[in-house]
This record gives sequence, structure tokens and C-alpha cells, in this order.
Amino acid sequence: MGVKTAVGLDIGTSSVRAAEMNLSKRPAVLERFGQVALPPGTVRDGEVIDPETVARAIRQLWATAKFSTKKVVLGVSNQKVIVRQVDLPWLPADELRKSLAFQVQDFIPIPVDQAILDFHPLEEFTNESGGRMLRVLLVAASREMVASAMEAAQRAGLSPVMVDLTPFAMLRALAPVDQAGFTAEAEALVDIGASVTNIVVHQGGVPRFVRILLMGGNDVTDAVADRMGVPAEEAESLKWQTGMGGGSVEGASPAARVIDQHAGAFLEEVRGSLDYYLAQPQAARLSRVVVSGGGAQLGGLVERLGELLRVPVEPGRPLSNIRIGKLGLSQEQLGHVEPLATVPVGLAMGVA
Repeated sequence: MGVKTAVGLDIGTSSVRAAEMNLSKRPAVLERFGQVALPPGTVRDGEVIDPETVARAIRQLWATAKFSTKKVVLGVSNQKVIVRQVDLPWLPADELRKSLAFQVQDFIPIPVDQAILDFHPLEEFTNESGGRMLRVLLVAASREMVASAMEAAQRAGLSPVMVDLTPFAMLRALAPVDQAGFTAEAEALVDIGASVTNIVVHQGGVPRFVRILLMGGNDVTDAVADRMGVPAEEAESLKWQTGMGGGSVEGASPAARVIDQHAGAFLEEVRGSLDYYLAQPQAARLSRVVVSGGGAQLGGLVERLGELLRVPVEPGRPLSNIRIGKLGLSQEQLGHVEPLATVPVGLAMGVA
């Protein structure tokens, strides 16, 4: 893939989304964006279960959005991706990459011959013995899981040229390099999907912590459907109409109480992940939290998360860091697209 045009493909639990970016200009230009819904069960907790049905949705996406290339960057994020901070003996980057399989088996719960390994360098330091060391974020992804996503894209006639970690794509879209710099404080980015939530803490654009939660907006919908005895479609509608904020008030509707309880439990998991980061010896104080994704649009969620974390919580603005091409969308439509664009935009930007 040349550096001029790149397409990021995000295969989510409830839909496939893609963004085409022109990277030859500064800032980059979003030329095309589209999404197509997926049938339930096609992708489970971020992992492709039915490649042919996903491929059919991707073909429909390409037909409607008119992307100019079939070369894509794929994002992955699910229970079969492990991200750990580890300290390794210093080596030049090429040599370290070749030797990863011999150094990291003790750090990951899957056999290295069944994993695709990569790393993101964080910092160099000297250990107590005077040895030169490198602290990295180690990424290990199941080969079988990545192969399923690749198969879906290939069955759709696409050519995946790169597989990237979704939290790294979030970082590119929400904290672009030209705006990043050294800072003593850290920032948390949280992208809430249907059943997978990605959390990345960065400091001056350098990722320090990654957590993937198998929770999202569908958990609240399922709880409403189960407790209220209504179909999933009606539960989804009830969720958006009601939002958070009414469950603790006397006289709140049954739906409001269910939403508050389950969305509140989800936000506690987010807080628990960030508390875990903050307990690390090298952790920096969080200056703010930025949220994106379809699940982040639930009424009252941003405010409730701010109350829990006691730091400012703001909606992510990935489209503010780029220029918008001739998408044919109104400002209102762009407002609906923006929370969903973080990951595919960030995946495409990774080519640069």
C-alpha cells in the first residue's frame, strides 16, 4: 500500500466499519467512511466466528461506500490479544524482534508458536547489575484469531496489508503525534463498543497501559431485555431513550433502574482498570479521560464516569484532528459518525 491512500477496517461485534484516509496531505483527509450492521453471533467478543457472513457485510460496505482500494489495515482486540509491560535485555530493534519468541514465553499464557508477537518500545534503563534494558509493551495475538479476521477480509476480495492493535489505533486518532509531547501527566482513552471496550493510557503520546474488557453496550441491552422481558430491539430502544441517571431516584422506571445498575457496574470495571494502572510504580496522574465508541453515547455515561474517576471526562473528537473530504454528510450526520470513526481512522493513519 502506498502512503497516499489507506483504508482502516474495524470488524466489530455489531458492525463492520471502514475509513479511507488521504495521508499525502497535512492534516490527513477523511475521504470515505461507511458501516454495515452484522447479524448477532457473527462476531463474538471481537472474534470473527462466521467469516463468510462477515465477508458478505464487507462486500456490501465496499459497494455502498465506494472505497478506492481493496488494500486494508485490520484492527484486532479481543480476549485472544495479550498486552503486557515487560523488561527485556536491550537489543537493536530488528534483533529484538527476531528473538522475541525465545524471550517472552514466561510472560504470556499462550504458546509462542501459536501467537503473533510484536512490541512497542517505551524506554531504556539500566538494571541493578548495570545491564542495559528495554521496557516494552509486549503484544501477543492468537494466530488462529488473526487468521479468522484475515479470512473474512480475503473472502470479501480485500488484501490486508497490516494487522494492528485497536488501542494503538485509538491513540493515533485521539492523540495525534503532532499534538503529543512530553508531559508529566497521563491521559486515558476509552473506546466503548458493543461487547469489547478498549482502554489505553498514554503519556505524551507514548502508550503506558492497555486493557481490553469484554464488556460494552450490548451488556446493558441484554440486561434490559432479560429483566423487562422484551425483545432485544425494544431493549436497545429503551436503553437509548432512558439513559443513565434515573436508577437511584425514587420513582424511577424499572428500565432506568436496570440501565443504571448494569451501566454502573460496567463503569466500575473501567475505574478498576484505571486504578490498576495508577497503582503501578511508574504511573503518572491522569489529567483527563477521553471516551469514544457507540457505547459512549449513552445519556449520562460521561457524567457518571467523571463522578467515579474524579477527573474530567470528555467525548473524543477524532474528526477534529483531520480534514473532512467530500463525504456528502451534514454536520448532524458527522456528529453521529464521529464516535464510531475513532478506530477505523486510527487504523488507516497507522500506514503513515
